[in-house]
Amino acid sequence: MKFKDRNLRALAECLIGDNKAFLYRSSSRITEFFQDCGMEVVHDGSTRWAWTAMRLEELLNEPQPKAHALPERFVHVLRFLMLKEDAMDDDPGRLKALEELNKPLMREGYEAFYGDDNLLYIRHNGTKTVSVSNNPHRPLTPHEIKRRTLLTAFLDTCSEDELIEEVLLPLFRQLGFHRITAAGHKDRALEYGKDIWMKFTLPTQHVLYFGIQVKKGKLDASGVSKSTNSNVAEIHNQVLMMLGHEIFDPETNR
Repeated sequence: MKFKDRNLRALAECLIGDNKAFLYRSSSRITEFFQDCGMEVVHDGSTRWAWTAMRLEELLNEPQPKAHALPERFVHVLRFLMLKEDAMDDDPGRLKALEELNKPLMREGYEAFYGDDNLLYIRHNGTKTVSVSNNPHRPLTPHEIKRRTLLTAFLDTCSEDELIEEVLLPLFRQLGFHRITAAGHKDRALEYGKDIWMKFTLPTQHVLYFGIQVKKGKLDASGVSKSTNSNVAEIHNQVLMMLGHEIFDPETNR
């Protein structure tokens, strides 16, 4: 993929801060920016905008994930540039920066916008194709690093019931599962292996039912369960009981 030189320069000026809607970056800060994006490049002291435009051109020459989508690393650089955490005092919502970024992008047939997650996305105006990074190994954004730290701290201290209610139930609801019920550990009669039960409706209107036994800690194969570990044979027995248990769905009365 190739952008016009004029538009590459405009994007480069956004990145290095020659465009006043963006934070100014010196030579060392430009190097730091690209390295934070996972690129092992060092600014060589040449003209800042020209060197940056060359790096952007190299990213545009990388493979496209699909037709009319921009290369993943190019999108990642622009997304990192537009993090709302880096907003300037006179542009807290980054609306001015977004307007300036869109000037060269729209001349190439693209438009950048913020999603509900406050991250930047880029859409092809003709086909409405959104350039999405599918690489799970991309560098995490500062916001994602903060969320990971909070989740790790929560998992280290939460109980199994808290894990069910605060993490698993919202996750499965977001994935499209219906009628999720968390039995938890209050009712010991349900300890046959169904801390959570739920159903998923297929496009054919067939319904799949799922049961989950939640364990926090490690599984081992020793003869007796230890204080913090669960024996895998116990889990196997609970799963067998769950599979043999009859499920009544009040929505279908069956």
